[in-house]
Amino acid sequence: MLKSLSIFSGNANRDHANGICKAIEVRPGEAVVSTFSDGEIFVEIRENVRGVNCFVVQPTCPPVNQNLMELLVMVDALKRASAGSIIAIIPYFGYARQDRKVKPRTPISAKLVADLITAAGVDRVVSIDLHAGQIQGFFNIPVDHLYAMPVFIDCLRSQGLYGDNAVVVSPDAGGVERARAFAKRLESAMAIIDKRRPAPNISEVMNVIGDVRGKHAVIIDDLIDTAGTATAAAKVVLDQGAKSVVCCATHGVLSGPAIDRISASVISEVIITDTIPLSAAAQACGKIKVLSVARLLGEAIKRIHHGDSISNLFV
Repeated sequence: MLKSLSIFSGNANRDHANGICKAIEVRPGEAVVSTFSDGEIFVEIRENVRGVNCFVVQPTCPPVNQNLMELLVMVDALKRASAGSIIAIIPYFGYARQDRKVKPRTPISAKLVADLITAAGVDRVVSIDLHAGQIQGFFNIPVDHLYAMPVFIDCLRSQGLYGDNAVVVSPDAGGVERARAFAKRLESAMAIIDKRRPAPNISEVMNVIGDVRGKHAVIIDDLIDTAGTATAAAKVVLDQGAKSVVCCATHGVLSGPAIDRISASVISEVIITDTIPLSAAAQACGKIKVLSVARLLGEAIKRIHHGDSISNLFV
């Protein structure tokens, strides 16, 4: 057992938090997170945390605002209980897609959420595959940006999806850096989907930059929400001569029509991680495969606790 270390969890993804505790052989911290009849959140920390390094595992996944508020109230409870340090483990950072002004008079909500988390009393943030790397700069506290890539690479290699047999595909220009990193480690070629709207309210026209013919395509993204981009990209890649299409995304938000779209699509398998709990419909979908990042997060927690390097995890 590690001393002076406690891992607490809100209600967002308790199974994931328990998996992290099991991976590093630490007992889950005792805390009650409940709501009053009017919806107000109440937190009670039921163990002594004075001088203890406290890690709070809470992805801000749907219901986003409920889970975010739970995180803030838990942090405040720990701060008032004289915790030695408070580290927020936010595997999926909600509001990350609102990282810039897309039109006049709109918010930069990712910055607002970063300010809220900092003001609540968090000393450090750990997250996995942020939608945009520059979100780290929205915080005035240290941020450890982890990558689920090692977990995906092991899975893809075990399925023979590497080398000349495969091609890594970025579904848009914004994901090129991520796709290039995967392609390098898989020793595979890379392709990019070019999306354009010829006119307002007209369907996107997609072109493939790169050669996918005769290869197994692996579409790489940070998240799958409604699955519109992933399923459309898969169809274009298959039309261009790819043998098969697998989609990898760290965060399976899978909202709205996502499950129906995936089930009806040409994608043979969607590989996600357990940063977000799956709905019953998603669990029943035979095309979805879930990998665990509990051990990765557990190792990061141990290194933070002992003051060791985290970057060495990804060398």
